[in-house]
Amino acid sequence: MSSNTVAQFATELKMPANVLLEQLRSAGVDLNSVDDAVTDSDKAKLLDSLRRAHGATEGKKITLTRRQTSEIRQADATGRSRTIQVEVRKKRVFVKRDPSEIALEQARADAAASDAAPAEPAPAAAEPSASAPVTAPVNAPAADAPQAPATAAPDTAAPAAETPSQPPAVEPQPAPVAQAEPEPQPEPVAKPAEAPAEPAAPAAVEAHAEREAEQAPPEPAVQAEIETAPAPAAESAQAARPEPVTPKAEPAPAASKPARAEGRRGAPVPVAAPAVDSAGREEARRAAEAEAAALREMLNRPRKVLRAPEPEAGALSGTLHKPAGKAAAPGAKKDAKPGAGGSKKTIKTAEVASTWSDDASRKKPADTKSAAPSRDGWRAGGKGGKGGRNSRNQQAERRHEPAPQEFIAREVHVPETISVADLAHKMSVKAAEVIKQLMKLGQMVTINQVLDQETAMIVVEELGHVAIAAKLDDPEAFLDETPVASEAEALPRAPVVTVMGHVDHGKTSLLDYIRRAKVASGEAGGITQHIGAYHVETARGVVTFLDTPGHEAFTAMRARGAKATDIVILVVAADDGVMPQTREAIHHAKAGGVPLVVAVNKIDKPEANPERVKQELVAEEVVPEEYGGDVPFVPVSAKTGAGIDDLLENVLLQAEILELTAPVEAPAKGLVIEARLDKGRGPVATILVQSGTLKRGDVVLAGASFGRVRAMVDENGKQIQEAGPSIPVEIQGLTEVPAAGDELIALADERKAREIALFRQGKFRDVKLARQQAAKLESMFDNLGEGTQTLPLIVKTDVQGSQEALVASLTKLSTDEVRVQVVHAAVGGISESDINLAIASNAVVIGFNVRAEQSAKKLAESNGIDVRYYNIIYDAVDEVKAAMSGMLAPEKKEEVIGLVEVREVYSISRIGNVAGCMVLDGLVRRDSQIRLLRNNVVHWTGHLDSLRRFKDDVKEVKSGFDCGLTLRGSNDIQVGDQLEVFEIKEIARTL
Repeated sequence: MSSNTVAQFATELKMPANVLLEQLRSAGVDLNSVDDAVTDSDKAKLLDSLRRAHGATEGKKITLTRRQTSEIRQADATGRSRTIQVEVRKKRVFVKRDPSEIALEQARADAAASDAAPAEPAPAAAEPSASAPVTAPVNAPAADAPQAPATAAPDTAAPAAETPSQPPAVEPQPAPVAQAEPEPQPEPVAKPAEAPAEPAAPAAVEAHAEREAEQAPPEPAVQAEIETAPAPAAESAQAARPEPVTPKAEPAPAASKPARAEGRRGAPVPVAAPAVDSAGREEARRAAEAEAAALREMLNRPRKVLRAPEPEAGALSGTLHKPAGKAAAPGAKKDAKPGAGGSKKTIKTAEVASTWSDDASRKKPADTKSAAPSRDGWRAGGKGGKGGRNSRNQQAERRHEPAPQEFIAREVHVPETISVADLAHKMSVKAAEVIKQLMKLGQMVTINQVLDQETAMIVVEELGHVAIAAKLDDPEAFLDETPVASEAEALPRAPVVTVMGHVDHGKTSLLDYIRRAKVASGEAGGITQHIGAYHVETARGVVTFLDTPGHEAFTAMRARGAKATDIVILVVAADDGVMPQTREAIHHAKAGGVPLVVAVNKIDKPEANPERVKQELVAEEVVPEEYGGDVPFVPVSAKTGAGIDDLLENVLLQAEILELTAPVEAPAKGLVIEARLDKGRGPVATILVQSGTLKRGDVVLAGASFGRVRAMVDENGKQIQEAGPSIPVEIQGLTEVPAAGDELIALADERKAREIALFRQGKFRDVKLARQQAAKLESMFDNLGEGTQTLPLIVKTDVQGSQEALVASLTKLSTDEVRVQVVHAAVGGISESDINLAIASNAVVIGFNVRAEQSAKKLAESNGIDVRYYNIIYDAVDEVKAAMSGMLAPEKKEEVIGLVEVREVYSISRIGNVAGCMVLDGLVRRDSQIRLLRNNVVHWTGHLDSLRRFKDDVKEVKSGFDCGLTLRGSNDIQVGDQLEVFEIKEIARTL
């Protein structure tokens, strides 16, 4: 935009119009107001005036600064990619030369043009020598000078590639030696051909130029003038400072070649410039005007999008810094010499020019140590080959850096828990970005760390995505996705046989004979209180036996045995017949759809009656085969071994009918038969493998516990490495004691097993709390207005099944008046924490097959806590029952002990009426209660106040004697009344 008035010119220069008007008037321009027109000559006068006012040496430099921030990715020692912020600061200084130097250069170039041979191949020989930085004095020979026109660094000539046909503008000039400044990076220099030496623009114009230069890149109007021949003095001044060599810098016009040739002949370089005449001054003034016009046009031109120039195929020739390229360089120069000047300028423009963005990529630190050479073969830097590395980095960035993509906001469904890696995958970002964001939030995490839903949603929103709280995912759905065992090949497996029956009917003795081991003798009280699992190798194959307790307290344990079994052996004593637990075992077997084999035991006893047993079982809908049913009856004797072989043969026959198969090469699935807490080994679980193969080291999930199988032993205590279908084993390595009856499954992912276990624990805890709240609410209404007694208990047992049975038996003892409250029940020895809990809740500690630690014993004695040990469940239940009976309120019973008749009534002052009585029946005591009967109707009830015989106080008067008595609180006594004497006795109640 051209300025026509003073006001427009002041707006363009961004200064007040009245100040500009005063400056124009002081420069000799006749203007009256800010609306007067301003011509180019007026502007030239203003420029001369300002230059004179500021001095000739002022304003010879234009400094452009720019700061650019970028990111690079670098791999650390662990191989992870990290993003590093890089800030590039650039400073460019363009210097104007003295007009005398310009005139001297022009004169010498004209003189040299007449002497030089046009076809001399000197430039090719001179170019390799100019590749290194030259530090020569002012009077250095001109051999180094010809390279000065091309010494504009790639950081300076960026805009020159865009519009090579622009009119001359303000040209950056090399600084004289006296004004050379140590810059942080080499100063880019360019030399104009026709612009005469002028001082710098006035202060207002300079400030305006600097502000505009920061917003818009310099225009490439200087390209045509870069190719002119420079003066030797200026070249030597330039040579005093190391400058980067621009790639593919070639001599511009033909006139510069004679100057180089002359320099190679060793012509001395003149230092001083001749005086400039008045014609030179006029020429300088015109050049300054043209320069100012070009500057205005450059500043007013709209900004252009900066693009890095694509390297051309021709740029690969002439690698001056490579030894291999030196031999080829002269030939390349000879071939290019006859070419037209226009084509040469085009190639030079593409090679010399660079943009801001290109410089930024070149100056990035070396991240990828690429051994590939730069594409154009140049080292753009000047110090120590630094530019070579930058060039390689530029090519590596162009090859490997992905194109920037537009940000896409995604909807991310966040579950209850999610790992950092999974969250990054859902957002399609790198995990490092998520970790960085969490660090900003003050949370140090790893890539595999699990985040809660709230934290994950905050991170998602911080990264610009939309977070949606997903519904509560049941992680147990993952179990449905696991490989189905049925896909593996199913092979025949051993039958699992459960022995059930009433207590003391000989179940364990029967198994004892089969296993040829004395197991029953080791049981406390001769009864089985644990579920045992054994596998026995017989002549017809392997059979796995489960021995269940017969006591009524172990109903749940028997139900688990029936659930895990293929065949049930129902043991009935021939001398005892069908008992309650026998009926219960029949119901368990029928509910599970398990075939029965009845073993009529104890046939060796004289009082045995197998026929009565059959009749009783028929009444329970168990019909033997000889009666047309499908249940085999086998008479056996666990003492003599009679009928044992027939029993095993019937069991194996039933197994063959069932065609039992299970996959072997598959993840293991099984059932927790029993579990306990071992002090030295931790949680130990007895597992019956139902399908697949359980191996040592497998990750298993059992109910709400999980872990890795650290050790595995069989029922004989031998270490084994794996267990197939129908094999019972004991495993160690679980996080806690699982519940008996829980399903066990082997998983490949430990993290998923932990997630499922924690989910089940939370669900179990919620259900337990809900039940407790419901129980509290019910008990609150039930006990409203009643003084219900509570017996708090802490139960510690050796195995999970015993705990379950004992707690169930004790809870059944609760009545409306006395309630059993099991404060805590667990597996393992009695510890200090159990005693502390007993102190807080005033509870009785019951240890079933466990003992208290030494420190726990001392703590219990010092605090008066009652700790009781039992090894038979009968004893525990009976003693708790007796304790509860003692807590019951005693029953009050009234007993009449005598009858007294009133014969006479005496009235005595200060005492009242005194009755003279005869004891008709029983006796009367002084502390007895009296019921006054008048006409056989109860008239008053109370206590005696005094009892005398004659004048002596007595404690009692027996039948047939007379006495005197007074009533406490009553004087209404008449002759003929009867007094009934009674006492209230308390009778202890039992459950």
